[in-house]
Amino acid sequence: MLPSKVVRSKAGRSLPLLLAALIFAGCTGQAPQTPPANVQGAATGTSDYYLQQMQQSSDDNKVGWQLLAIRALLNEGKLPQANQQLSQLPQQLDATQSQEQLLLQAQLHIIEQNFPAAAERLKQVDVASLSKDQQARYYQLQIAIGQGRPTLDVLRAYIAQEPLLANPAEKQANIDATWQALSQMTQDQLNNVTINANENVLQGWLDLLGVYKANSNDPDMLKAGISDWQNRYPYNPAAKTLPTALSQVKNFQQGSTGKIALLLPLSGQAQVFASAIQQGFNDAKNGTLMQSSAPAAPVQAPEAATTADAAATDANAVVSPSAAPTDGTAQPDAAQPQPVASSGVETAAPSGSTQVQVYDTSTQPVDQLLTQAQNDGATLVVGPLLKNQVEQVVASPTALNVLALNEPETIQNRPNICYFALSPEDEARDAAHHMWDQGKRSPLLLVPRSSLGDRVNKAFAAEWQQLGGGTVLQQQFGSTAELKQGINSGAGIRLSGTPVNVQPAQPQGVTIAGLNIPAPVSDAPAADAASAGGSVDSVYIIATQSELTLIKPMIAMRVSSRDNVSLYASSRSNQAGAGPDYRLELDGLQFSDVPLLSGTNNALMQQAAKKFNNDYSLVRLYAMGIDAWSLANHFSEMRQLPGFQLKGNTGNLSATQDCVINRKLAWSQYRQGQIVPAS
Repeated sequence: MLPSKVVRSKAGRSLPLLLAALIFAGCTGQAPQTPPANVQGAATGTSDYYLQQMQQSSDDNKVGWQLLAIRALLNEGKLPQANQQLSQLPQQLDATQSQEQLLLQAQLHIIEQNFPAAAERLKQVDVASLSKDQQARYYQLQIAIGQGRPTLDVLRAYIAQEPLLANPAEKQANIDATWQALSQMTQDQLNNVTINANENVLQGWLDLLGVYKANSNDPDMLKAGISDWQNRYPYNPAAKTLPTALSQVKNFQQGSTGKIALLLPLSGQAQVFASAIQQGFNDAKNGTLMQSSAPAAPVQAPEAATTADAAATDANAVVSPSAAPTDGTAQPDAAQPQPVASSGVETAAPSGSTQVQVYDTSTQPVDQLLTQAQNDGATLVVGPLLKNQVEQVVASPTALNVLALNEPETIQNRPNICYFALSPEDEARDAAHHMWDQGKRSPLLLVPRSSLGDRVNKAFAAEWQQLGGGTVLQQQFGSTAELKQGINSGAGIRLSGTPVNVQPAQPQGVTIAGLNIPAPVSDAPAADAASAGGSVDSVYIIATQSELTLIKPMIAMRVSSRDNVSLYASSRSNQAGAGPDYRLELDGLQFSDVPLLSGTNNALMQQAAKKFNNDYSLVRLYAMGIDAWSLANHFSEMRQLPGFQLKGNTGNLSATQDCVINRKLAWSQYRQGQIVPAS
């Protein structure tokens, strides 16, 4: 126990300190002091922290903390609280606070998808008075107002933002986004660009795009062109840090196509699919393709029976059947006809040096065939064709480069695999783009009551939402007998439907310079159904030729020509035998198909039609085989070089980041008894 005088001594020393503290607190007021709020700087704290500082601050400092709290609330997605705090700001703000208020109001409007209001707020901002951090946020807001559309204003905003960013990762993200916006601009947009005298950076970017477009199919020339561009524009930010997409060019390595393993089902039910593909592949390899001197009008062939349509409902099917040799060996070279001038379609040059060995996937498991092909010296695999076998390849550990001729249910980005398929889903996605580009915004899908209809619905609706569209309506129809009953009863087809249930991908936002901007979310209509008198402005029809001749007049029964509803159809309805009466009956309807069936090469079309007895579905597979040869010879480019494109017989081909080959199809229209290119 301590002596009592020691205790008294400590208490005596503590008392003056306590009194001093109380006196000091009384002199400085009741609230503790907070540091000044820098509204022009980065807001790195949480909203709770800023709100606490606001509550503890004097009136002079309170507004600054409130503005920082609003910014944090917006970045945290707490919109009601942010809106409440914005409404509680004092009426009288100084110049710095007013500018920050405008930025915050614009950010809130963007999150709420009110882009005109956001643009109006930004017009009131004095950019010169902003700090560098605020200017970076200002340009990010300008970019967000563009809603992902590549425009000159968005491009200029990216360019203005780049020097304001200090973080290397943010700089790289800016450069990548600048290149993406630039490369997605249409040729019309690029042709109409007016460059100011002081826009040297913009001029450099445009020249870089020119270099890329001129050399995109020649990796060596592209490397040299980029290096030359860097020497000519040493101060351009992209010269110091190339866009990620172009930096991959520096590391490009050409793969070998000395020996190709062609994996196809050469026996069993799927044999009929394989033969047409194999013949197209061999004809392209051997140089036996007839070429037209100029593009021709879409071919109108005489009537012939087709056997393909039922195949589309099979998840493993591609398009149509044919017959095939089954010896399992490479086919010998055929006699080469005399070609004429090119039709504009890019087909890889014939090769006498490339060996092609064919393996029958109907006789052995795919993993065993892959091992056998590798032991036989193959450097590239083309195939397999059936979806379940493609999934087996994806799950295998093979190191061989593979151009699969179908897509698995779930795409996996494998560095040695690309996916090339002719499928109803592929065609539906292209239809979504075509209709969107023609200004349609409220489509109805008219599809058969089957798994085919379900697949088309989901593919179209998912792509439509990716483009920025809202809810897609769908209506299903039954058998031809049901359609005939409907037309005899005068019921017609009312343009209404139920929404396609598509789980949209979670939108990804962007955070740059401390500003969080979510990805645009489309405004989906709340109604469960729509009618021709409401919002439907277009119909995409998946039907056979006989079904379509019933569906179109049934639509006309319920829809007036004044409603201006546009009709579109897939290649399912484009079969041989479309005579003058049929073409007149379908007047105005647009339909898609592979370019080979749309007049890009009339001589080759006639050659293929004769070979397959005018079976259009087999001609499509033949065209697929031709394009498979070209893609195999450009495998390294489409796997490693971004923006790969090739004009093929099955469409204008391009590769996604996952190396899925997309096809932009040819669109034609029935007009006054003729088939003409769709405008």
